[in-house]
Amino acid sequence: MIRGIYTGASGMLAESMRTDVISNNLANANTTGFKKDVAVSKDFASMLITRINDGADAPVIGSMGVGAMIDEISTNQSAGGIRITGNNFDLALEGKGFFAVETPRGVRYTRNGTFSKNTKGELITQDGYRVLGQNGPIRINGNKMVVSDDGSVIVDDQPAGKLQVLEFANEKQLQKEGSSLYIADPNQERTASTSSVRQGFSELSNVNVVGEMVNLISSYRTYEINGKVVQSHDQLMDKAVNEVGKV
Repeated sequence: MIRGIYTGASGMLAESMRTDVISNNLANANTTGFKKDVAVSKDFASMLITRINDGADAPVIGSMGVGAMIDEISTNQSAGGIRITGNNFDLALEGKGFFAVETPRGVRYTRNGTFSKNTKGELITQDGYRVLGQNGPIRINGNKMVVSDDGSVIVDDQPAGKLQVLEFANEKQLQKEGSSLYIADPNQERTASTSSVRQGFSELSNVNVVGEMVNLISSYRTYEINGKVVQSHDQLMDKAVNEVGKV
C-alpha cells in the first residue's frame, strides 16, 4: 500500500511540473521568437511480476510501474511564423540561427529581433542589450537603415557592419536564461548561419495555443487520477489499521 501511495504521488509531482511548463508556454504565446518547452517524463525501473509458488519456471505475468518523474525540460526549436510589422528595426530569421547580443553577463543569443536604436546610435534589444555584428556592436550613425538578406547593415548608403548570426551544432544544449535569451557553452560548436534576415518582420512564437490547452487539460486529468490513487490507498490503509487490525 505504501508503494502505491509513492507511485501516485510521483505522478502528481510530475504532472504538476508539466502543468507549470505548459502554463509558461501559454503565457508566452505572443512573445516574439519564443520557443515552447516540453516536459519529457520517464518511469522508474519497472518490476517484473511472476506467479508465486510455481518454482524456478514461474511464468512472467508482466511489468509493474513504480512511479514517474520528469526527465528533462526540452525546448522545441522549430521556427515560428513571421509577420510583417513595417518597422525597419524589426528583424526576423528565416531558417536556423540566433542573433548575438552583448549583456553584462556575457554574450547571449536570441531569436527575438525586435530591436531599436539608443541615444548613442547603437542597435539594441528591448532590454537595452547591444546587438553584435561580426566586428563588434552595430552602430546606426544615420537615418535610414537597410538590412540585406545576409545580415549586412547599410546606413544612409554606407556599410555599418554585418550582423553576427550563428548556428549551433546541437541546439538542445542551449539553456534558456529568460527574456528570450539563451546561454551557450563556450566549447559548443557553432558556425555562421545561412539563414535569411528579413527586415520589417518579426518571428512569432511556435506555441500552438489550442494544442497547449489540450495538453493542459490532459495533464490536469492525469494529476487528478493520481490523486485518486493516493486517496484510495490511504483509505485501504485506514481500513487495515482500524478494522482488519481489530479482528
